[in-house]
Amino acid sequence: MSRLPPLAAIRTFEAAGRLQNFSRAAEELGLTQAAVSYQIRQLEDRLGRALFVREKGRVRLSETGQRLLPAISNAFATMGDAFAALGSDEADVLTINAVTSFGGTWLSARIGSFQLLYPELAVRMSMSNHLIDFDASNVDVAIRMGKGRWPGLRSDFLMRQHVAPLASPAFIEANGINEPADLLRVQRLAPNDSWWAEWFAAAGVTTLPVPSRRGIELDSQLQEASAVQAGFGIAMMTPLFWQTELASGRMVQPFDTLHVSGFGMWLVHRDNRVGVRKIERFREWLHAEIAKDRHLLPDALWEPLP
Repeated sequence: MSRLPPLAAIRTFEAAGRLQNFSRAAEELGLTQAAVSYQIRQLEDRLGRALFVREKGRVRLSETGQRLLPAISNAFATMGDAFAALGSDEADVLTINAVTSFGGTWLSARIGSFQLLYPELAVRMSMSNHLIDFDASNVDVAIRMGKGRWPGLRSDFLMRQHVAPLASPAFIEANGINEPADLLRVQRLAPNDSWWAEWFAAAGVTTLPVPSRRGIELDSQLQEASAVQAGFGIAMMTPLFWQTELASGRMVQPFDTLHVSGFGMWLVHRDNRVGVRKIERFREWLHAEIAKDRHLLPDALWEPLP
């Protein structure tokens, strides 16, 4: 035979052969006895051989049926074991995807405490600035930037997106930066990013130079931090993510002014997975960890977006 018979017919044969009874097979499969008889007859017609010997209201496997049943039962057992193992793996592994700036800084520095709190869980984390397709991946939860409205997903607000200029102390001193307008004459990373114009406006600087194609634009705050700490320019970054570097003096925030965008940071997962233990444990832990940093930012940054 070049093609496998219909799986429904094979499944019906396996149950009927294992139980040696069409009525009991019908109960197990949620079918009528007539449907079981029909499926068996269809399979026999396809094979050109009888699978059961029918005699006086009873059935027993024919020689062909006896040869076929062990292999089919083993195949279903193997498939059952594979799906059981997959379910076990999924229950014991939390897969997280986070935007690079958050995942590579704040979250990476703290995720170990979550694993210590729940040692029975394995944690896998990836970082990407692209939206993860939950249907095409094994990601359980993601950290996203946006408005919080994604069809089919539950969104938990974490904080408002905010940035401010950060640089090395040597850069600030070498360039005599004393007021926000001084930043117009120094090397700025991604100088044409709209965040710069919006931050200058918030800082009271209204006269800006004509945008130029010159300048360096890097892919993430992780790359910008490397350039900044090497003394190459000043970058618009999220101070909360760089508290360790700011506390150690490797980077400084020369001005308190923050640019608060119209976007927020959200914890998201499929809405049909509300109540899944590993997801709820991570959600509770993440909110508790973020609450520890509330004192570092103005209250407005913790207020949910309208």
